[in-house]
Amino acid sequence: MTIHKEGYTIISVIFIILLVFNVLLNAFCCCTIIITLPIAVLSGLIMLFVLWFFRNPIRTLVKNENAIFAPADGKVVVIEEAIESEYFKENRLQVSIFMSPLNVHVNRYPVSGKVAYYQYHKGEYLVAWHPKSSTHNERTTLVLKTANGIELLVRQIAGAVARRIVAYSKVDSIVNQGDDFGFIKFGSRVDLFLPLNTKINVQLNDKVVGNKTIIGYFE
Repeated sequence: MTIHKEGYTIISVIFIILLVFNVLLNAFCCCTIIITLPIAVLSGLIMLFVLWFFRNPIRTLVKNENAIFAPADGKVVVIEEAIESEYFKENRLQVSIFMSPLNVHVNRYPVSGKVAYYQYHKGEYLVAWHPKSSTHNERTTLVLKTANGIELLVRQIAGAVARRIVAYSKVDSIVNQGDDFGFIKFGSRVDLFLPLNTKINVQLNDKVVGNKTIIGYFE
């Protein structure tokens, strides 16, 4: 278990704020231990939560060019045929994963290949399960092209709480299945748009784990 690099600054700032607050409280406030001890304990719990939120579990996988691994931890909330209007402009199989604030927030490449397309979009902050969140919310769109020429789209979507998306992909770069490609702070949603003949390996409401759960297989 490691801490994701996106948490370094936030963790440092929160730690300094809590430390200074507790030091000043003890130095200048005529408070008894009945007051200062619970505050110290609460500060410690806040610090533990922040560390837990930015955790980055080390998960190794056996690469499989025919398998599509989960790009995020969370719950499968959509499995349906839908029109992908930004890049493919045709029907695709959509699989959506909802990430709660308690899930690991690291996003990982579901396949190896070349980054064929990347775009960041400003937008609204509808709740992540809203039907229009995929096209109206702040989001990033990433298209990966495998060595076999198969393309799939991964979309990070901000929600009502999650208002910070981080993505590292660059067009024409070669990426490896399982490596980090981004982070969504405070939970939201990740959509996959797959070829129609993809053999789906999950069901609605399944709990999936990035780099462990196989979403589907290419035919």
